[in-house]
Amino acid sequence: MASHSPGRTSRLSVPVEGCIEHCRIIHNGERLPGEYHVSSAVQEVRGRSGAYVWLALNQPSEEQMTRVAEHFNIHELIVEDAVAAHQRPKVERYDDQLFIVVRSVLFRDDEEVTNTRDVISTGEVQMLLGPDFIITVRHNARLPQLFADIDSDPEHYSAGPSAIAYRVSDFLVDQYVRIAGLLGNEVDELEEEVFTPGSDFSIDKIYLFKREILEMRHATDPLAGALNSLIKDHKDLIPKKIRSYFRDVLDHEAVVKDHIDGYDQRLTSLLDASVAKVTLQQNQDMRAISAFVGLAAVPTLIAGIYGMNFDNMPELQLRFGYYFALAMMFSIMGALFWWFRKNHWL
Repeated sequence: MASHSPGRTSRLSVPVEGCIEHCRIIHNGERLPGEYHVSSAVQEVRGRSGAYVWLALNQPSEEQMTRVAEHFNIHELIVEDAVAAHQRPKVERYDDQLFIVVRSVLFRDDEEVTNTRDVISTGEVQMLLGPDFIITVRHNARLPQLFADIDSDPEHYSAGPSAIAYRVSDFLVDQYVRIAGLLGNEVDELEEEVFTPGSDFSIDKIYLFKREILEMRHATDPLAGALNSLIKDHKDLIPKKIRSYFRDVLDHEAVVKDHIDGYDQRLTSLLDASVAKVTLQQNQDMRAISAFVGLAAVPTLIAGIYGMNFDNMPELQLRFGYYFALAMMFSIMGALFWWFRKNHWL
């Protein structure tokens, strides 16, 4: 039996294939059949003009990413960023390679929110672009299968790896647009709930959506600057046709940003309105309580006076003194009740 010295730990080396979702070659806009090993794919595209590799990875470890980088000659700083998740959207250039980060956003429905208290969850998609390859790295994000698109539109994907980057970015921003619409419906329902007279609403729900919309803003707002940089500063790496497509993605992102900013402002107004409504309701409740206390104080006062044990007190010997005291109590209480109702205390 093998023995291990104290203080040493053993680590299993996971092969790079463990994080690979697919490794395929696109030649002149057409997808070549079958899957490739990373090393064989690199050799294949270097022997073909107009060919590039699309390698898709899912949460690679540092060791796995380092081994992939050796095949594609990826800059070491890109390797470090590709392993680390939770980065803001950005575009960075290393010689003839681009590193693009786009955040993904997932919206959960009401039933899931009740259980998880989490409306918005975010992930990350990183794209490493070289002259003859694109590597997509997923971190808690979903990506579509684009091979049907490649087969149906070979001219588009013949533009190179940037065509894949555009399509992935377009898919993620389309999700922003869809989720912004769903959030708009939620905010509309909250407004109706808050401003409906007599409705029983929870301020916690407004805080929940405001917090999650802030999370979405952190994930989506920096993308505008990244896309602007991609379009304007890297024209030698991104073909003109693809740059025009990225401008369309930028326009959609701007629309989402406007919607999210509007929702944030509306939720702030809802918070102010709901706090004012709760304060008003509390004031009304306190007035009603004060009115009932005032009504109860009248008979208590009269009964307390006539309950004193003095020998010489007026009206004690009256035959109808008891009924007179009751009548006085109810008369004063009736007058107070009328006055409270007139002034909307009751």
